[in-house]
Amino acid sequence: MSKRITRIVLTGGPAAGKTTLISRILHEFKQEDGWRVITIPETATELISGFGIRPFGGCMSMLAFQDFVIADQIHKEKLALDAAQVVPEENILIIYDRALMDDKAYITDEEFAQVLSRFDGRTEARVLAGYDAVIHLVTCAKGAEFAYDLANEARTESLEYAREMDDRTLRAWSGHPNLRIIDNSVDFDEKMNNAIREIYRILGEPEPMVDKRKFLIEMPDLTSLVKTRNAVALDMMQTYLVVTKPGVERRVRQQKNGEDYLYFYTEKHTLEDGTKWVTEKPISEKVYVNYLMESDSSMHSVRKTKYRFVYRDCRYEVDVYPFSADRAVLFQYTHVLDAELPDDIRVIREVTGDGDYKNRKLAMSQTL
Repeated sequence: MSKRITRIVLTGGPAAGKTTLISRILHEFKQEDGWRVITIPETATELISGFGIRPFGGCMSMLAFQDFVIADQIHKEKLALDAAQVVPEENILIIYDRALMDDKAYITDEEFAQVLSRFDGRTEARVLAGYDAVIHLVTCAKGAEFAYDLANEARTESLEYAREMDDRTLRAWSGHPNLRIIDNSVDFDEKMNNAIREIYRILGEPEPMVDKRKFLIEMPDLTSLVKTRNAVALDMMQTYLVVTKPGVERRVRQQKNGEDYLYFYTEKHTLEDGTKWVTEKPISEKVYVNYLMESDSSMHSVRKTKYRFVYRDCRYEVDVYPFSADRAVLFQYTHVLDAELPDDIRVIREVTGDGDYKNRKLAMSQTL
């Protein structure tokens, strides 16, 4: 069986949600389900923060900087494709946090063509052909200005600059035949859901269900779930951190991924009108351990094993907690109103929207 490798670029202006979307992708496409996600970090940021090479402060011109960016990007993209052939999974998703055409937004068209040509005579057409799809996330500076700097207090770009760079970036990628645009016409969580749905469409896979219901259930026969429902078990632990800023809930998550673990840092902002705005980013194990030193001692870490399976075209997840031997929580994701639940699941009651069954409350109560 030949490898199925799909190459998707995430792009957009500042504060568009690319980092949070990468976290969602890692959460959605797991090794247990036969996927390998290879991520390529933003090259310009790595060069600036890691090497001290920067197009400002008298270091070098923006044009000279692009030579470094493009050379490094080409190298990393080749490594990603080589790695895709080596890993055991057959379904490979390569995610680029920006890619070669993004550089065109920072210099003139003529300069970009000249720089490209210095690398094996590359042309824009050849570059564009190297990606299967492009997802442009519109900056929060267009339509969600209130959230522009929520995820990054150190952000220095003005709203006007963010809008300009969003336009220039979209223009740079406008020649790609499979360009998808995700705007701010919905809230941030739904914006991320829309982007995930686009990825499923790009892959030709069934789209995830949008209606989410939650049920308190009797503990099911987990062995049977695995054998008869082909349920996949995923171990995870979520830890809440001390509050350092009013209205901002912080937490970290450890998530099993094949033989390895993934780690995430999440912030949930509660705005003045009560709206929730959640941002998330992948972090290293070292950073995760450092965050654990800031854990809120008034709450327990929420450990659980999630069993995922499909029944009658609906996706289900059963969350099993170590503090409950006779109860569990069932999630149903479906487009169908009142879709029939699996006949081997015994429902105690529906708890959709019930705060007593949210992770934060379970971290305090440790009871179902």
